[in-house]
Amino acid sequence: MEGEQQQEMAAEPARLPNAEGDGPEDASDIAPNISDADALKILLEMKMKKRQKKPNLPSTVTEFVTEDGSKVYVVGTAHFSDSSKKDVVKTIQEVQPDVVVVELCQYRVSMLKMDERTLLKEAKEINLEKLQQAIKQNGLMSGLMQMLLLKVSAHITEQLGMAPGGEFREAFKEASKVPFCKFHLGDRPIPVTFKRAIAALSLWQKVKLAWGLCFLSDPISKDDVEKCKQKDLLEQMMAEMIGEFPDLHRTIVSERDIYLTYMLKQAAKRIELPRASEAEPRRCVPSVVVGVVGMGHVPGIEKNWNTDLNIQEIMR
Repeated sequence: MEGEQQQEMAAEPARLPNAEGDGPEDASDIAPNISDADALKILLEMKMKKRQKKPNLPSTVTEFVTEDGSKVYVVGTAHFSDSSKKDVVKTIQEVQPDVVVVELCQYRVSMLKMDERTLLKEAKEINLEKLQQAIKQNGLMSGLMQMLLLKVSAHITEQLGMAPGGEFREAFKEASKVPFCKFHLGDRPIPVTFKRAIAALSLWQKVKLAWGLCFLSDPISKDDVEKCKQKDLLEQMMAEMIGEFPDLHRTIVSERDIYLTYMLKQAAKRIELPRASEAEPRRCVPSVVVGVVGMGHVPGIEKNWNTDLNIQEIMR
């Protein structure tokens, strides 16, 4: 099933971070005549030297531990926040993770590769062509819902002059600097969320929600964004508009809390260490994972962490 498969991306190749103490500074300093197994061991040693046993983490980070001892550090962010970007960078540098999981799905992955200028332009230009494309891909009501939510995001973008998803782009860049670090997309696919959200509303509720989204105009300052670090700005604005629709809150927030928790736990599996030869016994150790999600999802992840999760029901 699509929803149960961990979505993984290859991080861009980049210079590896310098290790503390002796040893090569990056991959280019490793002697060309050593074996692949030895090279892997050297890279792993570099990573372990950089990993802090007692990391100095931002206050926005919540630590979780799996049954097998793997650690998951969830960074709660505001999607339009310079401070959140710094929190993500610091956390990844401190813990040198094996996996980074972000609150994105394959339908929003393009924001990882676009530069800020392109993203700002894209976010501000909501036109008929984009509306037609959204309807063609997701159906009439889901397509309209997608464009209305994009309007909310575009409103914040225009007010702040800041493109959304900066913390995810920083996570992608930093993950590429950590040896053996994988990058996973951990959010439920948008078409599934929109389909379930639309199905949860009556016709009158759909009209009422669309009206509120269409006439959104309140000014927002950068200080407002930072004040919302305890509850992500975009999600807070949505929560205010959908507060009277508990079923909509369930599909857009609560169900995604479950999905994100499931994907974080899936990423936090024990990992096998590199072996010098086939004769060498296999060794598995607990993994270290960094999750980057909107601050509003952190309480839900805490609530669901010690629960046996079945995501099949929320993927229909």
